[in-house]
Amino acid sequence: MIIEALLAFTFAAALLVFAVPDKYAPKLAFGLSLVPVVGSLYMWSVFESGGNALTGGDIAFETVASWIELAGYQIQWYVGVDGISLPLVVLTTFLTTLAIVSAWTPIKERQSQFYGLMLFMEANMIGVFTALDFFLWFLFFEAVLIPMYFLIGVWGGPRRKYAAIKFFVYTNIAGLVMFIGFMMLVFSLPVNSFGLPEITQSLAAGELGDFYWLPSETLALVAFVALFVGFAVKVPIVPLHTWLPDAHVEAPTPVSVMLAGVSLKMGTYALLRFNFTMLPDQASYFAIPIAIIAVISVIYGAMLALAQTDLKRIVAYSSVSSMGYVILGLIAFTEFGVGGATFQMIAHGLISGLMFMAVGVIYNATHTRIVSDMSGLADRMPIAVWILVAGAFAYMGLPLMAGFAGEFFIFVGSFGSEFLPYAPIFTALAMFGIVVVAGYLLMAMQQTLFGPFRIETDYEITRAPAHDIAPLVVLLGAIILLGVAPSLFFDMILDATVPILETGGGL
Repeated sequence: MIIEALLAFTFAAALLVFAVPDKYAPKLAFGLSLVPVVGSLYMWSVFESGGNALTGGDIAFETVASWIELAGYQIQWYVGVDGISLPLVVLTTFLTTLAIVSAWTPIKERQSQFYGLMLFMEANMIGVFTALDFFLWFLFFEAVLIPMYFLIGVWGGPRRKYAAIKFFVYTNIAGLVMFIGFMMLVFSLPVNSFGLPEITQSLAAGELGDFYWLPSETLALVAFVALFVGFAVKVPIVPLHTWLPDAHVEAPTPVSVMLAGVSLKMGTYALLRFNFTMLPDQASYFAIPIAIIAVISVIYGAMLALAQTDLKRIVAYSSVSSMGYVILGLIAFTEFGVGGATFQMIAHGLISGLMFMAVGVIYNATHTRIVSDMSGLADRMPIAVWILVAGAFAYMGLPLMAGFAGEFFIFVGSFGSEFLPYAPIFTALAMFGIVVVAGYLLMAMQQTLFGPFRIETDYEITRAPAHDIAPLVVLLGAIILLGVAPSLFFDMILDATVPILETGGGL
């Protein structure tokens, strides 16, 4: 019942923070957020790998209980984790606590509501990574939109309402497309529940029937496309990415941390769970188009970042590029490809969180993010600046950092893929993206951080306060730890990804 305890406590914590006066909310939210961190780390410490939850493997911390019967279908309270979902639960709780601390400086109004929404969002994100019934999972998946909408729309920048509405409309329509595609599958299977393991195993047994005038083969292809499009908006990948830069630029720093660090991973996690686990044959059919989309996302996202003058937009477009690597690893459908893609979700969550926090610390001091408005900050804010530089090198794939491990696993897995035609070509093209990433990050660092000191504002630039630096140090330590010892998560990830490949013919 630890998952239920984790969810119940986080929801209750959100309500408590909503109710307290503003002056108590920051520290109370931080203290309460530590409990889910401890709970998730306990789950990780006692976890024993047992395969994939959807393909018939052991499900850790499993709970199944009848909930609602609807038109002959049983909706269940069905939760549990495996080696794919547990690292993402740990990432969610870890980043939420650090994001809350990073909010202490910039968030000065409606603090109780802000921190309550942050905890409410955390609870729903945990639900996304632990739910094993489709309706329960969809409830959590869509509920994340509510706090994210208000966090951007109320505490964001000058164009916050536009960015919040655009984010909500894009992701809500995508959710509807995905929902329709999945329900077409369910109604064509001889199952009477929405349990994801039952549906996955029924599809693997070839029990998919016709859906009205659609034969089963066509239905599976249509459902795959609907699911892929729905989740691709959430990731996001080119050309469905246009909501992301606006949302990041207008969102306050802690919200950008959660958006890039966890919310985007909900899309890649769903792609792995639904498209590549449930419908591997259809993934093979669309392998080349998906690989093309992945490579375009890598290079186009990096080129867009190269053209930006706002530090936050640079990091935002970097996320589009990084998610392209995840898609390439998934479509490679090899042990290191899928495992590396899952590990890269964790690595990117930590690195993007660090980058957004560091940019936020600089903005708190300078009140500008425009590259041409500042230079020479290294002398005035040495610790924050050098951590930002370390984060940039992590993005570039510096060895002994988590980003290097994730990208290395993906490239090794994709280069030798037999599932993906022309795999070496796609891998080589994607690797070129690293060069572009290094180019725009080094240019941005050189212009803003080094050289003679200059700032186009009237604010005095001093060292960042300790509570702004502390989460940066912790995040950098986690990035280095996973780069030096990737097996902390990678072993359990591989144990859960290999059964997907065996079912789909990837091994």
